[in-house]
Amino acid sequence: MEEPHIGQLIRQELRRQAKTNLWFAKQINVNPRTVNKIFQKSVIDTHQLLRISRCLKVDFFRYYSVALK
Repeated sequence: MEEPHIGQLIRQELRRQAKTNLWFAKQINVNPRTVNKIFQKSVIDTHQLLRISRCLKVDFFRYYSVALK
């Protein structure tokens, strides 16, 4: 299985929840411009991914677990 593009998955979930980039930036304590950079990342720091997972209430780590199988 191909590795997930985590930034795209985060963007898709944010849109699914109808949340704005500004809301998201405030929740994870980053500059609003950083949100677009996150969306472009195919890999992401685990600490940041944990904050994002908690914020959106989605286990984004599962995409990597599935890719291991």
